[in-house]
Amino acid sequence: MPRPRAVFTFRDTPRLFPGGQPGRPISATHLGKRLKGLGIQPGQARSTALFQLATELPAALLARMLGIHIDVAVAWRRASSGGWMTYAADVSRRTTPS
Repeated sequence: MPRPRAVFTFRDTPRLFPGGQPGRPISATHLGKRLKGLGIQPGQARSTALFQLATELPAALLARMLGIHIDVAVAWRRASSGGWMTYAADVSRRTTPS
């Protein structure tokens, strides 16, 4: 059975994407579905944003800011600091799609 949805729009909220309950943001799952319905691929946008951050920040700061493991931040930093040919070679070596 579908869950009931809020009928009112809450205009007095500091949230960019207000949820169905006052003072609560929209869930990540619901926002993702809405974006996909508009033709926006949130996973690709997230990867692009992380890649851009990795070009601008040291790995230690990136890891601390995003709450990711330092090894992941270092890998993002390495991929972003090389040329596009290096990045393309790294992507082509992956055995499973991400």
